[in-house]
Amino acid sequence: MEHRRVSTAATLPPPPERAPLTRLRASARPAPPPPPIEGPAGARALLPDARSWAELFAAGPVPLAEAQALNDAGQVRRVAAGMMVFQQGEPARTLVMVQDGDVALGMRGEEGSFRTERHVHGPSWLDLSAGWLGETHALDARALTLVTVVEWSREALWSVAERHPALARRLILALAREARSLAANTHELIHKDAPGRLAAWLNSHCHALADAPGRGVVQLPMRKRDIASQLAITPETLSRLMRSFTGQGIIQVAGYTVHVLDRSALEKLAGS
Repeated sequence: MEHRRVSTAATLPPPPERAPLTRLRASARPAPPPPPIEGPAGARALLPDARSWAELFAAGPVPLAEAQALNDAGQVRRVAAGMMVFQQGEPARTLVMVQDGDVALGMRGEEGSFRTERHVHGPSWLDLSAGWLGETHALDARALTLVTVVEWSREALWSVAERHPALARRLILALAREARSLAANTHELIHKDAPGRLAAWLNSHCHALADAPGRGVVQLPMRKRDIASQLAITPETLSRLMRSFTGQGIIQVAGYTVHVLDRSALEKLAGS
């Protein structure tokens, strides 16, 4: 992302209190192994809590008995930054959730390149469909940070759903949201121009600032070329559009932080 000098005057509101994400950079050195999980107690400590389950299903609090049954049936593993969570064409033997951390979904190219199509931040489902269908994963999933993954076999999740019928409704709604999101992404790629796609992406990742109405901040979770890949544009086009938005007074860029100065103008561009 283009680096710009920003005045030290107090003209911009502070960003929200969220630690910056680790960026995945190419390296000839192998990634360090993830910290070991110290026995059953350590694994339990990594399982989703009430807040994570509520965020995952986006439908209010999950009953304690239901959450406990899901945790009892799940298996936890940790994946180091730069390593694969699963690979395209690999049989999907489980339904996969990212408990915490960041994962890029896309396709590996020649010479270790990776074309990002989607970015997933936990807690979120990583692949909720292939496991149910018993098919192969359609994309590669690569950890951008240290990631905690929880997995369920199809049989184990069916068993929990049979004992807790409300869970089946939650899973259906989760699948519906995933299908809707993919359809919306496809629509934007087909029908929106490059400025509209970038504006929509920035708007969807923008965190509002309570003390600065009409403004917000976006912490870029990956490299410029990965964001450009998601938007089906070149990195050069992305940089040019960022400069254009800056010139219009809509945003101000400082490294991996984008300060949104005019949220209404950004939304207008996103809807074009």
